[in-house]
This record gives sequence, C-alpha cells and structure tokens, in this order.
Amino acid sequence: MELNLDNKEKEYYLKISRQAIADELGITFKTDIDPNYNPPHGKDLYGVFVTLTEEGELRGCIGYIRGYESLVNSIRKMAKEAAFHDFRFGPLRKEEFEKIKIEISILSPMQKINSIDEIVIGRDGLMITRQNYSGLLLPQVPVEYNWDLKTYLEHLCMKAGLPTNAYNLPGTIIYRFSAYIFSED
Repeated sequence: MELNLDNKEKEYYLKISRQAIADELGITFKTDIDPNYNPPHGKDLYGVFVTLTEEGELRGCIGYIRGYESLVNSIRKMAKEAAFHDFRFGPLRKEEFEKIKIEISILSPMQKINSIDEIVIGRDGLMITRQNYSGLLLPQVPVEYNWDLKTYLEHLCMKAGLPTNAYNLPGTIIYRFSAYIFSED
C-alpha cells in the first residue's frame, strides 16, 4: 500500500481513538491533541479497522472495508464500535481502559483474485463472499498465528460461517487488500 503517514499523523489517529473510547466511558482523559491540527489524510476515504487488545489478547476489532466517510470520523467511530459493539466481547469497562492497546489498519481498495496462488501471507488481507456469507481477516492475522496459506483460507471460511473448504467451491469470491498498520506499541 502506498499510503505513508508521518509519526505526527499516526499519533493523532491513535489519540483520537483513545479519546473517543474515553468519552463513551465517561472517563476524563487528558491528551495533547492539537485542535487546529488537520492531518494530511484526515479527509480521505479509506476502509479502516480498529483493533483493541488487552494483555496481548484480542478485545475487539471492527471496521469499514471501504471508505464511507473521512478517515478521522471513521477512526473515531470504529474505535467506539470495537470497544463497545464487537459481538464476540462484552462492552469495554472503565477498569479496562488503561489496559487496552489500540491498533489501526488503513485498508487499500479490494482486488478480486483469480487464483489463491496470488495470495501472499503478510501482505494480503482477505475477504471471502459466498451467497449471503462473508468474512474478512486482516493481513497481520496469519502472521501473528504463523498460519500457512491453507490454514489462513480455512480460518477465513470459518470467520464467514462457511465450511472450511468453501474457498475451493465454485461461486466463492475472494478479494485481497493490503493495510497500513500502526499501533500504540
């Protein structure tokens, strides 16, 4: 992905994420966000995911696969969604606020693949669609779990609620995308 953010812009997005979560929790959180700063890509339309971890374990992850509104607004909204509306977890509690780490993934446009041979682990995130089912895994997921391509595809199918071999079935469509990833770590 050709997007390149400087440290000031990345820090800004991470701070507004944390501030959005603090505001929703009703926590006073002091940050040195410059109210006059306009990040260079802040008004651009990108898909974006916000991932929360607590002690190295997933605590929430939600995002947009395509850009629907400005990057600034999308990041704020997805931070709150990941913290309070990921159905796999209960809403974030006040006592967890200081323990979470925030990671932001800004997505490239989706590209339909013709063959699974096009997929490169570590570079490509994947989205699968079949009938009314779909699922997405970010590019960092197979690296974190040390998956090979077959395992990556099987987990993608499971995420979509499909049989693990659905990636091989006629009528299944797989898209790849890259992500610009940064975090508080």
